[in-house]
Amino acid sequence: MNEESRTVLITGCSSGIGRATASHLAGKGWKVYATARRPESIEELKADGCETLACDVTDEASMSACVGAVEEAEGSVDVLVNNAGYSQSGAIEEVPIDAVRRQFETNVFGLMRMCQLVLPGMRAHGWGKIVNVSSMGGKLVFPGGGVYHATKHAVEALSDALRFEVAGFGVDVVVIEPGLIKTSFAEAAVGSMAGELPTDGPYAEFNTAVGRETASAYEGPLARLGSGPEAVARKIERAISARRPRTRYKVTASAGLGLGARMLMTDRMWDRFVGTQFPRPGR
Repeated sequence: MNEESRTVLITGCSSGIGRATASHLAGKGWKVYATARRPESIEELKADGCETLACDVTDEASMSACVGAVEEAEGSVDVLVNNAGYSQSGAIEEVPIDAVRRQFETNVFGLMRMCQLVLPGMRAHGWGKIVNVSSMGGKLVFPGGGVYHATKHAVEALSDALRFEVAGFGVDVVVIEPGLIKTSFAEAAVGSMAGELPTDGPYAEFNTAVGRETASAYEGPLARLGSGPEAVARKIERAISARRPRTRYKVTASAGLGLGARMLMTDRMWDRFVGTQFPRPGR
């Protein structure tokens, strides 16, 4: 690692993985710029040694100002951790298209734009690392999560293309694939259905089951296969500290088991498996 390249910009630090990663890296000697849409929500990270900035990954002016502020203070963004994101749940037919657009703006377009903004400085510096926080859901799909899974599939594809395109400039691109992480993520996923989806109709029972199964995965017996956000923070530290980082890092036993099982199943086998977990909509 270039010892002079220690500046890290992290999106989505108001809670969960982003907050844990900012605190952890600052404690390991990295110069951390923690960001969130509302900077007052991350004020406490200053006590951990972080600088804080506003950054709304759905707003061009906000993203440009954030990257510009770090580059003015440090010369370049050495490490970008694209963490901002959330999950929109519900049957695809019933998710309002505006909600789908918001999901892609945050999870995909904002991530891509942040990469575009930091790359000129990284190329000029001849060194950099981009860490994209994806999910095991970028490679396997559960019913009721189609919109969210589509964004994470996109993150995986963008990362694969970008990795090839920028390697010659000394920039590494790494994908983090967490499984079950015990944060407020599940509450947000279930909450995304409230007020957005019809309370009756052909998918009512299905949507209710999706909410129940999502909450159960994070609170029930399956939670034993998960970890806290600190596990992701440690894996991100490992990735950005490595001279030659791996292209992907799985986090938690649930990610390893889930992705391993999916690789062994045909599509029809997977459909039968998820059919044991969710009611199948229909007459």
